[in-house]
Amino acid sequence: MEAKLKHLEFIQNTIKRMAGNSFLLRGWSITLVVAIFTLASQNNKTVYFWIALLVTIIFWLLDSYYLHQERRFRCLYDEVRKKDPSSIDFSMALPKDHCDKCSWYASAKSPVFTVFYGILTVILGGILFVTYFNVSITLK
Repeated sequence: MEAKLKHLEFIQNTIKRMAGNSFLLRGWSITLVVAIFTLASQNNKTVYFWIALLVTIIFWLLDSYYLHQERRFRCLYDEVRKKDPSSIDFSMALPKDHCDKCSWYASAKSPVFTVFYGILTVILGGILFVTYFNVSITLK
């Protein structure tokens, strides 16, 4: 039974690491987008907003990858939890067949990412629209 608990602990530590990486990516994405905004405000060039949009999309995909891996490790955790203690081999091989919720696409459209990166993408798209078409916005 001790081996089973140790194996579950290994998997849990990996899940924590994946969640931590995902959190750090969101922080880095905001930091980079703000830095690019600062650069864009000084030079008045549209290319910086395109770069910020590209950076946002890349971070969205990378963050989705970490969530995808985290979900797969949760499936592994569940498999090990159900195993007989005598069959524990400390394998960290992720299961090949997993639920639809574990797909990379499903991870990318998770509510947290859709809100966080979606809002960032819409804001950048709006700024690109305004700057590219030279639309003037007047507030009354």
